Amino acid sequence: MSDFLTSPEVQNLIKPGEKLITTHCCYCGMQCGMHIRVDEKTGAVKGVEPRYDFPVNKGKLCPKGVTAYQTIEHPDRILTPLIKRNGKFEKATWDEALDVIEANFKRIQREHGKDAVSVFGGVSMTNEKCYLVGKYARVALGTRFIDYNGRFCMSSAAGGFLKTLGIDRGATLPWTEFEHVDTFFVAGSNIAECHPTTTQHIWKAKDKGAKIIVADPREIPMARVADVHLDLKPGTDAALAMGLLNFLVEHDYVDQAYVDERCDNYEELKASVRDWTLERTSDVTGIAIEKLEKAGHIYGKSPRSVMLFARGVEQQSKGVDNVSLYTSMALLRGMVGKFASGVATMTGQGNGQGGREHGQKADLLPGYRKLTDPKAVEYVSGVWGIDPSEMPKPGVSAFEMFDEIQAGTIRAMHLMCSNPAVSAPNLPYVWDSFNKLDFFVVSDFFMSESCEFADVVLPACSWAEDEGTTTNLEGRVIRIRKVREPLGDSLPDWEIMKRIAERMGRGRYFPYETARDIWEEFRIATKGGAADYSGITWERIDDEYGVFWPCPSEDHPGTPTMFKERFGTANGKANLPVVTYRPAGEYANEEYPVTLTTGRVVFHYLSGNQTRRVDFLSTMSKLPFVEIHPELASSYGLQTGDKVELRTRRGAMVVEARLTKAIRNDTVFVPYHWGKELAINQLTNPCLDPMSRMPEFKVCAVQLKKLPANTPLHINPLTVPLGSSVPFMADHAIATSCHVMDEEVHTK
Repeated sequence: MSDFLTSPEVQNLIKPGEKLITTHCCYCGMQCGMHIRVDEKTGAVKGVEPRYDFPVNKGKLCPKGVTAYQTIEHPDRILTPLIKRNGKFEKATWDEALDVIEANFKRIQREHGKDAVSVFGGVSMTNEKCYLVGKYARVALGTRFIDYNGRFCMSSAAGGFLKTLGIDRGATLPWTEFEHVDTFFVAGSNIAECHPTTTQHIWKAKDKGAKIIVADPREIPMARVADVHLDLKPGTDAALAMGLLNFLVEHDYVDQAYVDERCDNYEELKASVRDWTLERTSDVTGIAIEKLEKAGHIYGKSPRSVMLFARGVEQQSKGVDNVSLYTSMALLRGMVGKFASGVATMTGQGNGQGGREHGQKADLLPGYRKLTDPKAVEYVSGVWGIDPSEMPKPGVSAFEMFDEIQAGTIRAMHLMCSNPAVSAPNLPYVWDSFNKLDFFVVSDFFMSESCEFADVVLPACSWAEDEGTTTNLEGRVIRIRKVREPLGDSLPDWEIMKRIAERMGRGRYFPYETARDIWEEFRIATKGGAADYSGITWERIDDEYGVFWPCPSEDHPGTPTMFKERFGTANGKANLPVVTYRPAGEYANEEYPVTLTTGRVVFHYLSGNQTRRVDFLSTMSKLPFVEIHPELASSYGLQTGDKVELRTRRGAMVVEARLTKAIRNDTVFVPYHWGKELAINQLTNPCLDPMSRMPEFKVCAVQLKKLPANTPLHINPLTVPLGSSVPFMADHAIATSCHVMDEEVHTK
């Protein structure tokens, strides 16, 4: 890469008085390469230039990536600690803020025990920071209550991969092989809007004759060019996959030699899907039999195929089942561990892969070690310098932490790099939980909706004001470079955690002076784990355009293709699952006759806390809307632009209608990038997957009602204004009745 940086191609991009700093985008799991333009004299950020050498995006950037640099020096940045006094935030010094945090954390733990303080992390941080969040919770605070926002994104993919393949790495192959793929099966993933730079690789394959199958309730952009669009009812992915698995068996499309040699449980799987005829599959999913048959033949005959899925499949109360079954389709075809073939989840957050491997999850330690494994506890305790008896037990998942707040078990929280006041389901319950905390600290670089509930807000750096590594959706570990010095009094998240650890009397365990100091400890902590980064150095990352984990030694080449010889299970064979079909946690009925599903638009990222501040992105997508099929709209007398009340068992909100034939006529869609009265997650169902604890964002039952044109976009009486309390909602207890305890995730 060093030769490329001095090449005429790059040098011609440099303007007089400026320099280019090579780094990566801060948004989705693509982690696209880019150059940031910086003024040589002032250090001010001036713009962005394409980076053609990075093999994942090859110079392409989406609208979010092109404008990402505009958030770095945005006037809305939080530049000093803030302390809430008499209901209003006042600027404070770091010492003042840390005094308040120290006093409250110590008081609460003295009165209610160590576990009364909790940590809620995020995966838009570097590996170094994500690693430290787990250590900070367990060593500095001594609490078992830690989880993270990846529980709302990739946790079902993790559960499905662990269940079938034995190791959770989001992709079994590198993106550079996509152009050689013969068939793409895309399930519940709006790639063109959520991961746009992937499309160039798919189009290259299509130009060579590749087929595309899309399973989605909406005619998303990729469905318009697909060979088959499987327009399934939301929440019926398991039925679709079981039907296609049976089809593969019946039509002799199974790679029997591969299955016999490399998979367990084939006969049991075959028996479990035997009754899923095309007729039954069509009846449950709503997909025409001819489409199912066509998709089955295309996928079954394909020499090289890739199964791609994302939140549409995973954000369900049976997301792990869905992922396991779709992965099993690839296994029956013998596609995992081979060139230009495999499975992958389209990771939503920038470090969604690395952020879930190294200790932020309630039940995990660095390297994807289980907190319930005494040997893992002993090893990591040794790295951290604590006695194994000091290591807290597993806690609970992200949404269940709000249950613990309601129960009075959790009394304080430190929230980092996340905005659950927008991104969590059943928001009235979440808002009320924040209000019930005795003490609440948030670290962020913009004032998010979650910050508004806080007692103390700490100014964190943006992604461009620190350095470190992230792991992209392929499993490629890449480097984030420091673009400029931190603005104002902002600090990197690792420095914030270090300072609080010192105040809690645990500073000796956090001796770091730089992010690289953390990296070197992190490498040791992951050594020998399933996600082994010990052989990866920053120098190798620079020289090799990233290094794929696992990489157990510095002379190991890394692992672009997973499972070439064996899977991550005890006997090295993949596990084919036996699944009993379950309907969604709730479904349409006479009272709530329509199905609501949610998702993203191309111009915004997650809760919108960053992208809603970028003028271009905000102009292109100002407000949420509801997509409605014209046939469904006509039954309510609706036209595009009309105001519609959407009401579920948890609340209601008002949005504008947008009529489109690109959606099923029994389903409506609303994007989720807005907060307060515009947050669709006021309505979504917190029913959790029994293994991954993923909430069911993608399926709930809703009423529609046309409202007068002058109706404002307001909060319905069923929901609450930001900052006010509501009683515990009975509907929450009903909705979460599908909770099932699972030892893989947590113990209470």
